[in-house]
Amino acid sequence: MREGGVILYPTDTVWGLGCDATDDKAVRRIYEIKQRVDNKAMLVLVNSVAKLQGYVEEVPEMAYELIEMSRKPLTVIYDRGRNFAASLLGEDGSIGIRVTNEAFSHQLCLQFRRPVVSTSANVSGRPTPRNYSQIEREIIDAVDYVVKYRQDDASEPAPSSIIKLSAGNMITIIRE
Repeated sequence: MREGGVILYPTDTVWGLGCDATDDKAVRRIYEIKQRVDNKAMLVLVNSVAKLQGYVEEVPEMAYELIEMSRKPLTVIYDRGRNFAASLLGEDGSIGIRVTNEAFSHQLCLQFRRPVVSTSANVSGRPTPRNYSQIEREIIDAVDYVVKYRQDDASEPAPSSIIKLSAGNMITIIRE
């Protein structure tokens, strides 16, 4: 990933495609793999709430409480992201960030020391694979590295909840 590579990896939810979220060329490559238009933003993972300060212009105080209280993985869309690849931000400058506590993705973010893109490992418009065995060969062949961890896990985790948290602590539920 430090050299612009794309990985296929298990996250705290479903299997994902990942790369350095600060590398525009790598992010664009994920859009190509997913055959997805680049105006549809992707989310990123970080390993701690402390990282939010470096990647969001203003972190609403409520974000910390929501992340701490959430019983399942929670992606928060913030109004103004910063220090990301330009193609990763929404048209309005927003960015979806999830603080991951799952063992592998947490360690990946911790050791990489940068946010990691996390988007479902499927071609856009096709069903989201819930475990490794459901990932299409086309996706597996397109990445630079496939993580071996949890490939035999047949569980079917759900995607994260998604909320948009705007100035004044205005909350919009995108996906429960």
